[in-house]
Amino acid sequence: MYAQQAEARKRTILIIGSGFSGIAMAIALRRHGISDIIILERAKALGGTWQANSYPGCACDVESALYSLSFAPNPDWTNTFARQPEIQAYLARVANELGITPLIHFGEEVTGARWDEASQQWSVTTASRTWTVDVLVMANGPLSDPIPPNIPGLDMFCGPAFHTARWDPSVPLEGKRVAVIGTGASAIQVIPAIQPIVQQLIVAQRTPAWVMPRATWTIPKWRRTLYRRAPMLQRLLRGCLYFYHEFVFLPFRHPMLRRPGVALVGLHLKRQVRDRTLRAALTPTYAVGCKRLLVSNDYYPAITQPNVTLVPHAVMRVEPDAIITADGARHPVDVLILASGFRVTDPILAPVIIGRDGRSLADVWQGSPKAYMGTTVAGFPNLFMLLGPNTGLGHSSLVMIAEAQSKHVLGVLDLITQRGARSAEPRSGAQDRFVRMVDEGHSRSVWIRGGCKSWYLDKTGRNSALWPFGVGRFRRTVERVREEDYLTVADQAR
Repeated sequence: MYAQQAEARKRTILIIGSGFSGIAMAIALRRHGISDIIILERAKALGGTWQANSYPGCACDVESALYSLSFAPNPDWTNTFARQPEIQAYLARVANELGITPLIHFGEEVTGARWDEASQQWSVTTASRTWTVDVLVMANGPLSDPIPPNIPGLDMFCGPAFHTARWDPSVPLEGKRVAVIGTGASAIQVIPAIQPIVQQLIVAQRTPAWVMPRATWTIPKWRRTLYRRAPMLQRLLRGCLYFYHEFVFLPFRHPMLRRPGVALVGLHLKRQVRDRTLRAALTPTYAVGCKRLLVSNDYYPAITQPNVTLVPHAVMRVEPDAIITADGARHPVDVLILASGFRVTDPILAPVIIGRDGRSLADVWQGSPKAYMGTTVAGFPNLFMLLGPNTGLGHSSLVMIAEAQSKHVLGVLDLITQRGARSAEPRSGAQDRFVRMVDEGHSRSVWIRGGCKSWYLDKTGRNSALWPFGVGRFRRTVERVREEDYLTVADQAR
């Protein structure tokens, strides 16, 4: 038994990404007695999506006390909804204090990974070298790779053009004519931040979004001091927020319970936008919650300002100095800001992760990502995905999802050790049962029946992004490893 545990600690584990999930996984492994850990980060700093998204106004949509690692509460949050610099600084501090930062290799972008059946190991390649490891953990996140809009002429635009997740701080916006393409979560944060400084702001809205008010305020110093001296109070707040968000989830699955939410977002829009024509353009025709429900107190007021023009039409083409929208109007602009979303259901690494039979994740998925417990995939031994297929949330903190998955990973590693094996992968039947359960859960949800086409849906029309139940059920389902659901390959080489 002791010999097996010693062998388990010798495993080399490679983690792709140093955001919340990657750091949480590395800490969990360390605490589990595994020290041979490599973290590859393509950026020059840690933080994942909170490193990539540095646009003005960037903040979290979940309360700070809940959007943090359970074992690392932060009494020093300055706002109920933390902004990007503070979240990245929090992650950096946790990584430093718990010894994770020295494990990170910055500037290393993964270009491919292949499973070798003979050695029972993964070969992971970057531009600089190849790593041979026992276990591969994909923690590169669903909101890390932006989708550039497919608009004719975009490459011919003469001025600066960049995605919100690739913000260029060297571009001055003061006094410029700026167009924001998109009205999703990033857009409604950046628009109020830049509206006061630009000469003219064109907001190209293909589809309006439902927006609800945000209960945001500055946390006073005395309260932060109290949290520091009495940590249980902050933990109590976290628990209250957890149960509140679990209650908020119910309307996504039960139409009758959506009525208060419909009234709330309708009243929010009516109070902040007095002009009836503008209000009509900002009112969605689909059910509340079908697309991502946005939170903001300053988006609608920004849209009503004299220097802002809402264009409720898609952009059809881009000219060197203007955008042409579907109504035929030409809008001269100096700067283009692309708020066009991310590759959530089309992961950028899927085509280059090669499994046991020589097929890639993209080959296996065929446009619809599927995984057992959202974490492991049949045919891909010793591969784990954090925040993988059907693990997203429309109502609460993804940090709790990542922590639950980390426990699942540890459980599978323990199973490998107990069986004296080299690798493990889910049985295809177990994976199929899990996917059926998820799909049945979605069948009655607003994401399927709400009358919209959202980024939650993949190329096949299946919701492969979200978990269809509450966080509590996810934790109960995923944290415990069902041994009978996993195949292992015996350790014949040692």
